[in-house]
Amino acid sequence: MELKFLGTGTSQGVPVIGCHCEVCSSTDPKDNRFRSSALVSTDSGKKILIDCGPDFRIQMLNNKEDNVDAVLLTHEHNDHVIGLDDLRPVIFRSKKNMDLYCNKRVGVEVKNRFPYAFADVKYPGAPSFDLHEIEGNFDLFDTEIIPIEVMHYKISVLGFRFKNLAYITDASFISETEKEKLKNLDYLILNCIRKEDLHPAHFILPQVLELFEELQPKKLYLTHISHHLGLHAETESELPENVHLAFDGLELEF
Repeated sequence: MELKFLGTGTSQGVPVIGCHCEVCSSTDPKDNRFRSSALVSTDSGKKILIDCGPDFRIQMLNNKEDNVDAVLLTHEHNDHVIGLDDLRPVIFRSKKNMDLYCNKRVGVEVKNRFPYAFADVKYPGAPSFDLHEIEGNFDLFDTEIIPIEVMHYKISVLGFRFKNLAYITDASFISETEKEKLKNLDYLILNCIRKEDLHPAHFILPQVLELFEELQPKKLYLTHISHHLGLHAETESELPENVHLAFDGLELEF
């Protein structure tokens, strides 16, 4: 299997509009970050998209990706769902509804934001979605998916484990029960918004490094990164062994 990072930035992306800090002004392409999303390729050749934010269209074009077979949604914030309408060309080619997997609360929000995708009589050119409520472990394209419930300030967000890789974004707390699902990993992917100053809804670097020591994955990759974390090259050089910054376009085989 393979996971490709389509985006590794926060809700504002990097560079941030109107910001001229050294990160937002950097000429290093690794300092340019679309909103966080990932594409998992299964052993059977199917494509599972994790989150579909406002940069989805250009992410697919830049990575020369043509297809999505199903979508996993971590939560309902706009930087993770507002690109769902751009799945239309994929839906039209497949001639079938797109399967969306999420918890019940997120499904309600998707229906509220994209009511035309669920109408009994569709407007010409509208997308079509089939919602599937996640209530525990499930199989998709011969791949077991283990949902991991984390907290993003006061709302629950889902991370996902595939084999020995786990992907978690927009988290500020992981319970001891859910941490058990994060043992014996080759790759742990965690959000990290900045180096210091506690954030109510996101992990910062010291918290992420503490989790790395506790959970002991073989490798840890940071995502959902803001411009406050610093330049990619400088920050990467400061990290412990086997801890890395993810960047847009990075591929992990597992």
